[in-house]
Amino acid sequence: MTIPYVAVNTKSSRKFERQAEYAPDDFHAHLFELEHEGEWIVQRVPEPYVEVMTKYGRTKKIPMELTWHHKSCGQCGHIPGYSTAIFWINRKLGFKYIDPTDQTSCTAWNYYASATSNAAAQAGVGMRNFAAAYETGYFPLIHCGTSYGHYKEMREQLLHHEDIRHQVRDVMKKLGKPMVMPEEIVHYSEWIHAVRDRIAAQQTRDFSKIAVAIHPACHYYKLVQEDAIYDPDIYGGQRTATVSGTVMALGAEVRDYSTWFDCCGFGFRHILVQRDFTRSFATRRKIQVMMDEANPDVVISHDTGCVTTLDKSQFVGKAHGLNVGVPVMSDAQFAALAMGAHPYRVCQLHWHSTDYKPLLEKMGIDHEAAWAEFQEDLQKLKSGEKQYLSWEDVG
Repeated sequence: MTIPYVAVNTKSSRKFERQAEYAPDDFHAHLFELEHEGEWIVQRVPEPYVEVMTKYGRTKKIPMELTWHHKSCGQCGHIPGYSTAIFWINRKLGFKYIDPTDQTSCTAWNYYASATSNAAAQAGVGMRNFAAAYETGYFPLIHCGTSYGHYKEMREQLLHHEDIRHQVRDVMKKLGKPMVMPEEIVHYSEWIHAVRDRIAAQQTRDFSKIAVAIHPACHYYKLVQEDAIYDPDIYGGQRTATVSGTVMALGAEVRDYSTWFDCCGFGFRHILVQRDFTRSFATRRKIQVMMDEANPDVVISHDTGCVTTLDKSQFVGKAHGLNVGVPVMSDAQFAALAMGAHPYRVCQLHWHSTDYKPLLEKMGIDHEAAWAEFQEDLQKLKSGEKQYLSWEDVG
């Protein structure tokens, strides 16, 4: 079933307004109050920024540039084209950004999967990264949905628990770092959503015949849910607008399916201790349902674990004769391809497990020629003719 932009009718608009009655208090007043009391520095969102609407109708600022990119350990290790696509889009749009060399992992995997850490330690890691961004003058942009959700939960603890703030302050003093909290905690997919019209303006490939099923990441919109982007013109404001808005701005067709709300199967703890459950859930509860109900050309998500799990679990479903076999990628890779990015030099689709070649053909991309170009690159790197691929090589 195709889901276009949903026109706002009186019933859905009233429902959207009623949600605001039960919204938690806006954290910003407390955030700036603590700054006034000398508890921390609030790093303001730099101009130019785009104002978007969150779940209960509040405004959130999304910086367009001067961004400090908090990378994802899973992206760098399993889906490197995810991160490079984000950087490539920044360059194509002419935005200033920093790919920092002194970022640490958020350690949220430890927190969610094993519960062996503690609140002050987790908050200390986040505040150390925020301080590192602040010292450069650039604003943190979080690549990983789990880091994003984790940092928002950490912010809630620091806002409301003075004892944790004091423990973290002691840690920061030992590191010689200031206590800094960003005005907003921003996920990269929110940035893509905010600049989607600029991306569409530089689109070079026709995506009008591409059918898409979307998996919204749990750690994006289910943790501190009031901070996720919603839009009354997309699903009547009843589902997060990120990813859907981007895909539709690029002219592709969004198709709905019944288990859109379910986890991808990753779940953190059971990916470690019950991997068979993860593989089964990802294929039976997600991919097979998408294929049976929507039959998409591609599945798009916006989190490391989701893309990894939905893509790399399908071999299990294939072995058991399930209706699987759809490529999975991030909104960043999808947007970059729309803008003309090389499928291997930039988006690095050869790291993906499920067959993506029919999709590339439908996008008008000669994957055989692209692969030959990439192999030539590798030979130059291997021979020492080149040390790395430059912007001119991939641009």
